Amino acid sequence: MTIDKPVFFFDCDNCLYHKNTGILQLMRQRIVEYMVNMGISDKEAQELRNRYFSDYGLALRGLLKHHDVDPLEYDSKVDGGLPLEDILKPDPVLKEMLAGLTSTRKWVFTNAYYPHAERCIKLLGIDDQFEGMTFADYRVPNFVCKPEAAAYKRAMEEAGVTDPSLCYLVDDSAANVDVAKSLGWTAVHVADNPEISNHGDYQIGTIHDLPKVLPELWKSSE
Repeated sequence: MTIDKPVFFFDCDNCLYHKNTGILQLMRQRIVEYMVNMGISDKEAQELRNRYFSDYGLALRGLLKHHDVDPLEYDSKVDGGLPLEDILKPDPVLKEMLAGLTSTRKWVFTNAYYPHAERCIKLLGIDDQFEGMTFADYRVPNFVCKPEAAAYKRAMEEAGVTDPSLCYLVDDSAANVDVAKSLGWTAVHVADNPEISNHGDYQIGTIHDLPKVLPELWKSSE
């Protein structure tokens, strides 16, 4: 069903929570460990992780293409093995910000598999703020993910929106933001240094600053 109302798509990892949590480093470490357990040397595993991420958007997609891996086993040992409960805590400021965004529908748009993203938003205390989620479905052969244009089209279909001008995205990945903007979405880059980022329509240093660059979405909520 198509609903003619703006949709704000929120990336999950390193966006809804800050990169300084260290989750990104833990994830990279677990990916390398997974490859080492496959018999790949540590040095080569690090190189492959970086190359696969660059070429395919996710290291897993490279592993599926070039190695015989079970995607669900990978998820259980990499994403599923992260000690998120020891790292992520409820973020009442974020929840209040999201609750004030009533002028648009809210949707999670992540390259993670559903269980990981669900854990994150529950631990942040914001799982009641989203209408739905578009995720990288590891169970599907040749699954799509950002920054492929097909992933954005899938997100629009699942959220029930057909007009790109009604779509907003906030994401920490410059590549993901660039594609969103090229497709006609309004894109916000959560950048390490927003003063020098030229990606997207707006640049912020933390998700909490979102109302500062799009105040009209919160004003119209009042």
